Amino acid sequence: MLKKFIFVLLISISVFASSNVYALSKIGSTGQEVINIQTRLKQWDYYKYNVDGIYGWRTAEAVKSFQRKHGLTADGICGPATLAKIGLSSSSSSSSYDSNLNLLARVINGEARGEIYEGQVAVGAVVLNRVKHSSFPNTIAGVVYQKGAFTAVDDGQINVAVEQSCYNAARDALNGWDPSGGAIYYYNPATATSSWIWSRPVIKTIGKHVFCK
Repeated sequence: MLKKFIFVLLISISVFASSNVYALSKIGSTGQEVINIQTRLKQWDYYKYNVDGIYGWRTAEAVKSFQRKHGLTADGICGPATLAKIGLSSSSSSSSYDSNLNLLARVINGEARGEIYEGQVAVGAVVLNRVKHSSFPNTIAGVVYQKGAFTAVDDGQINVAVEQSCYNAARDALNGWDPSGGAIYYYNPATATSSWIWSRPVIKTIGKHVFCK
């Protein structure tokens, strides 16, 4: 009787443990998560093939390129860290919020570290305004990793240690504070080289950044 109880207990522990292990998308995987991964990577020019929901070598190579660009181990496997960077870390609302908060804080840190606090929140608000705008991707990750959208992504500043003020600014932006006045662009007049950005209608200036439509 004791042996039977122990056997049942071991099975229960094994089932419980396996249910709490993160699912990994890798070569051989199929399904909606693979479709989501391919869609995001194709949007950001890492994956250049058909979105078919089949995790083959082409998908793995695209994942490796993404991982190398963002300071992750380039193993071609979409584990929790890679999914979080892509913006697909979890289906649960709390994990999704945490993922968005962390990503928004990292882009604020990369783009506006050292700016006055209001200016940091404004940069976060611009990201969120783009999410709501029809001309941009409809997720925070999609906006942040859109090709050429943010200097911090291109030069790797998005991966440096995040200051606490940037986490606070990300929370305030997610909670609805928009010091930018609805802006979808911003630039630093001292460093901006694009004649196009100078042509955008200006809303206001906060710190070193000009926020515009």
